[in-house]
Amino acid sequence: MKQKERYDAIIERFAATMPSPQTELHYDNPYQLLVAVILSAQCTDKRVNMITPALFEAFPTPAALAAATQEQVYELIKSCSYPNNKAKSLLGMARKLVEEYHGEVPDDIDNLMSLPGVGRKTANVILSVVYDRPAMAVDTHVFRVAERLGLTTGSRSPRATEEKLTGNIPVDMIARAHHWLILHGRYVCKARKPECDTCFLADVCRYHEREAARAMRIDEKIKAAAARHGADLNDCEK
Repeated sequence: MKQKERYDAIIERFAATMPSPQTELHYDNPYQLLVAVILSAQCTDKRVNMITPALFEAFPTPAALAAATQEQVYELIKSCSYPNNKAKSLLGMARKLVEEYHGEVPDDIDNLMSLPGVGRKTANVILSVVYDRPAMAVDTHVFRVAERLGLTTGSRSPRATEEKLTGNIPVDMIARAHHWLILHGRYVCKARKPECDTCFLADVCRYHEREAARAMRIDEKIKAAAARHGADLNDCEK
């Protein structure tokens, strides 16, 4: 299957199956989503959603968070991964929001990435989810699923994956495609054991195609070995 055909088929099926995908992080405004995404690094959305209610109650605005101490923030987020580093990042982010952006979350990637704790992936999440921009945040799920499906080939970095996907997915679908790939990787195309038997993309997936071919080769080897073994037994009986 040619790559364009693969893109077309996969996009069509995702659009039909998940017409309005959403982030699984809970938030009420751009500030809350930014905090949640920073916390989500190497941590599950489920865990983040358990942490943020108390955090947002204690620090409902960037100004409130900017006035906090690292120890106060740490106590509220200590059940997530790397709480010390994240507490420091959250404080730095909030203080810069207040000092340079009047407490408003920026809507362009350069200003977002100037905030402590905000890398390209986090910035792209904010752009796509909050501002509906054609931004593709590449996390481990997107990186893995894009390569398995055949949307990328031998991609060496998240940035390379991002550029390949945004160059081939229609602009008006990029924000949704970010969610499609994440959710597919989280629940179907899992890292250790993808659920190919129940996947609605199996027949257009490069990984499944290769695994099926590999299984066929193994089956042929087993049959050939069995045939040779049968022939050896026949020779012994003569």
